[in-house]
Amino acid sequence: MTYTVDFTTVSTVGLESSPVADALAGLRANEARYFKNKYDHDFAVEPASNAQTTIDWVHRILKEERDIVIASRPLEATAFQVEDIRMAYVFYESGLSINVMYTIDGPTKRAVGFKLSDGMEVPEELASRFKFARQKSKLAGTIRGSYFTIKNEY
Repeated sequence: MTYTVDFTTVSTVGLESSPVADALAGLRANEARYFKNKYDHDFAVEPASNAQTTIDWVHRILKEERDIVIASRPLEATAFQVEDIRMAYVFYESGLSINVMYTIDGPTKRAVGFKLSDGMEVPEELASRFKFARQKSKLAGTIRGSYFTIKNEY
């Protein structure tokens, strides 16, 4: 069942099994607010069991670009297009959020972003490869983030 994320009333719907469910819900709401304000897009997610195509696409990019395999279980995912940018998000039980930004008309903006929920440790598979910058969010507390640029076609 699809869930449209409400960023005015943060809910842990779909994220209850995460040990940092409240922080992950805030992170998800932060993303929803961004897309609503910038693109007037309603950010809706679905359970991982219904979003395997999106999860497979994200995991393929991680594996082929940087040989990264995420150990945590995906809880939810979404894929959509705003302007000429294909977006995909996967939210993991550990509190990790991965997004793929992929411009359709050329490689001008193609990247994978990692965001860590407040209170979670950096996943082992990312710890030695990336430095995480901190940003404050009213909805999510402190978010730590990093990214890499996608070089190939997907």
